[in-house]
Amino acid sequence: MRQSNAATATIVFFILAPGIVAGLVPWLITDWALPTVSPYFAGFQIGLGAVIIAGSLFLLIDSFTRLVTEGNGTPMPWMPTTRMVVRGAYRYFRNPMYVGVIGVILAQAILFGSVTLLLYGTGVWLVFHLFVVLAEEPGLRRSYGDAYGAYSAGVPRWLPRIPPPSGAS
Repeated sequence: MRQSNAATATIVFFILAPGIVAGLVPWLITDWALPTVSPYFAGFQIGLGAVIIAGSLFLLIDSFTRLVTEGNGTPMPWMPTTRMVVRGAYRYFRNPMYVGVIGVILAQAILFGSVTLLLYGTGVWLVFHLFVVLAEEPGLRRSYGDAYGAYSAGVPRWLPRIPPPSGAS
């Protein structure tokens, strides 16, 4: 796949998938209205939410970019990578894109003080987990064989291992 085609498809997918799941739906739930709380707590709430959103967006953008530049493909299952990506955040945990999306949703739940958004984020994580375990990982095992088996044995699925396991670079 040409890198320019993969990049274009990835940008469109980024806008549609994370944009809807972590942008549009949270906006529909919260109307992005900040709750009325004490000014002291509001500063903490806004600061924490902003830091988590920034880190999560960095994680998302970096992971999407690596799939194009290092994996020679896209994050879309119907346009997969031709090379396994094990650098960047992929050294620390196997699903940085999903973690980034959940991070943005969690940050918005904090920022907007929304229990409903927290429950939505939990449901999104459950769907991601089932997809990863039932579809994505078996497909990666078929595509990359023993290399993926060794990678998944040494790199955790959701929570990062710091420092990364030896041989994960």
